Amino acid sequence: MNIAPDRPIIAAAPRTGAAIDNLRAIVVLLVVAVHSVIAYLVAIGPGACPFDKPPWCWRTFSVVDAHRFIGFDIFCAWGDAWLMALFFLVSGFFVWPSLERSGGLRFIQRRAIRLGPPFIIGIVVLMPIANYPAYLQTMPNPGIADYFRRWFALPFWPAGPMWFLWFLLAFDIAVAAFFRLLPRQRRNMRRLSLYADAHPLCFLGGVLALSELAYFPFGYPFGPMNWFQFGPFSFQLSFPGLYFLYFCVGIVMGACGLGNRLLATDGPLSRHWKSWTGVAAVFFAVWLFTCAKTYMHSASASPVWKIAEALALPPACFTNCCCVLAATIRFANLRSRALDSLQRNSFEIYMLHCAFVVWTQYALLALDWPAIPKAAIVFVVTLTASWAAATAFRRLPRLRLALGTGRRTAAPFSPGPQSVLPLPGPQAAGRP
Repeated sequence: MNIAPDRPIIAAAPRTGAAIDNLRAIVVLLVVAVHSVIAYLVAIGPGACPFDKPPWCWRTFSVVDAHRFIGFDIFCAWGDAWLMALFFLVSGFFVWPSLERSGGLRFIQRRAIRLGPPFIIGIVVLMPIANYPAYLQTMPNPGIADYFRRWFALPFWPAGPMWFLWFLLAFDIAVAAFFRLLPRQRRNMRRLSLYADAHPLCFLGGVLALSELAYFPFGYPFGPMNWFQFGPFSFQLSFPGLYFLYFCVGIVMGACGLGNRLLATDGPLSRHWKSWTGVAAVFFAVWLFTCAKTYMHSASASPVWKIAEALALPPACFTNCCCVLAATIRFANLRSRALDSLQRNSFEIYMLHCAFVVWTQYALLALDWPAIPKAAIVFVVTLTASWAAATAFRRLPRLRLALGTGRRTAAPFSPGPQSVLPLPGPQAAGRP
């Protein structure tokens, strides 16, 4: 990589900047959509799980409806393969410029303020509200006092989708420590970022190869659905290496600005979006087939199928991330008031939507309707209500400060952004 690390910053074209901003709105819509259909999956059990007995599957399936649709299983599996990785990728875009501007300690302080209070509010206030319908479905004589008695008796503290916040903060701390303790490596980071710009296809090939190395040591022994949980801190055992890799890839892509060829409107992603779509569909189908052989009978599954599943997920994740990036750059590179509002409120919508999803699903249990119209109602109600609530909360300075949010504008793409905006992560299908 004989490229001068002091080359000027690569400024993103305005149309590319609009596409990356709109990506926040798009992934929020996908998160809400995935959670809206979880109650109607064929793969879940025949009824709701007991609230106070293992395996506590209500952490993922808070409401279990009698009406199901197999297409929702495929849709949730598709999101499960790549959504979280994409969130970590985009969350890393502005990390390095912020580190260079603020320094390691100041960066950690700002990130703790940005992510810590929302995490605490989420687990203390929002999660008890969101999980109350899970209690109502299985308790013969439900009541508020009994609910909180059983809640505090649980051997863990349900965090729901809030797990992403503390996990992202841990990644931020690790990168800040690297920045502070190894100052001589900063030029190498710039050099690697410039190499990605000069040789985008080689860079993508390296990311794919590293994806296999990052996932297999965790994915093979633990499988795709096992979780670690201690108190309110949880994460999926098979994914920490893959998520950290994608977070670092985002840092590399943003170290010299996001005007690189990968994200250009005429770059290798955007120009070949049809090819990326086809390849992503093929790799997802392969992973789905291998996962079907191991998911339902993980304890007795053949080691061959476990190896196949662990090898199939990284290409499915990689190609679908590239596919979504390509489609966003190609078709979502224009400004609109609706998308601007949605991406500005994306963090708050992520925090609030879970309660609206669960309560709307619970309210629809009595209706003898098919799964598709029920899921559509849940999606519309949840998006509308959480969006309106987020807009209202942003007008309250104290609450806005507690949520770690402030006034935000379209994200700049040079090393001088006003703040580093983490994307909220979805609670993908099958994940607590």
